[in-house]
Parts: sequence; structure tokens; C-alpha cells
Amino acid sequence: MTGAGSDFEGLVAAVTGGSSGIGLSVAQLLASRGARVELLDIAAPPDGIIDAPSDRVVGYVACDVADDASVRAAMETVNERHKRLDVVVANAGIGAQGTVADNSDEEWRRVLDVNVIGVARTVRAALPSLRRSSAAAVVVTCSIASWAGLPRRAVYSASKGALYALTLAMAADHVADGIRVNGVAPGTADTPWVARLLDAADDPEAEHSAVHGEHGARGRGGQR
Repeated sequence: MTGAGSDFEGLVAAVTGGSSGIGLSVAQLLASRGARVELLDIAAPPDGIIDAPSDRVVGYVACDVADDASVRAAMETVNERHKRLDVVVANAGIGAQGTVADNSDEEWRRVLDVNVIGVARTVRAALPSLRRSSAAAVVVTCSIASWAGLPRRAVYSASKGALYALTLAMAADHVADGIRVNGVAPGTADTPWVARLLDAADDPEAEHSAVHGEHGARGRGGQR
């Protein structure tokens, strides 16, 4: 993914789930438009993403959004490196398959903990820095699953519906702080994360066909 211009020149951005997929694409786009970008993820990015100190994608910080201490430590590291933080892309998330009859209470808690509370942890830890910025912005990766009624995605859809509501609430809460909070709602993207999820299904071929076929993902699947 490429961009043009320098409208993010001088700004520092942190992208959770930034080592692959949508998160990495967003990080590279921000970097191409002038931002200094830190990738926050459990996994390190592929070789070559961070080559030299001069690169705009300047660093990687280990971060588990399901662990409040990990999130706070990651944000502290970003601040120590750059003395500021202007943009947070709360992108980290996990998926799940099945109807309400299929997922255990433990699975519900796990998905909601990462997809919803993980975003709350991320924004909460970033708020002190964002309040000091004159260009503060939060972007949350929501999903069309919030309203599309996707089959066999009960717990995932519920988590993204809650995330959509959380995004609206944060926008209302922090407008007085000068922090813009917005959400984006992509359809299914052809990322390594989605591929692993589909491969783990009971019928991987049928799942791939449903997502990437003529009528899959409402005909709006994307690639990364």
C-alpha cells in the first residue's frame, strides 16, 4: 500500500496488530505520508519492514492488548522513544467461528477481552499523550460484522458490534480533549490472519468459498 504527500509529517503513530495484514498496510501508508510509526504486536514484523534508523516505520514494540501492563509498557516505550504520540490505530483483534451454540463461555470471554477491552486498554493508556497533541486521532478497526448478520460468526459479530458502540462513546467522551475518534468497518480482507481462521474451520474449502467466492463477504472482500 502506498500513499503520497506529507500530511503526517512530524507526527508519531502507534498501530496495534501492526506486524501483518490491515495493521501493517495502515502503518506503511502512514509512514509513506510522513509519520514515524511504531508497530505494536505480539509478533514481530517480517524482516525488511524495519531496516534502518532512518525508516519511517521506525520500530516494533511487543504488546499484548489482552494484558493491561503490556499495553501500558508499550505506550511508555513509544513515548520514551519519541516524546510524543499523536495517532493511535487500534487494530489488534482475533476471530472466532460458530453459532451461539458452538462457543464456550471461555471463548466468549477471550474474544471480547481482546476485541473490545483490548481497544479500551489501548486508548486508555494512550490518552495522556493524546491529550498533549494538537493533532490527536484514534482510529478503530471495526467490521461490517457489526450489522451484516454473517453466518457462524456470533461471538465475533457481537464483539465488533460492541466495538462500534465503544467507538461512538469514545468519540463523544474525548471530543472536548481535542481527540478525534473514528472507526472503519472493512469487509473480509485476504490477510494471513483470515487465512489461518478459515483453514481451521471444519470445512476449510467451504469457508474459503463463502468468503472469497462470487457472493462471499457481500462481494466486497479485499486483499492485503
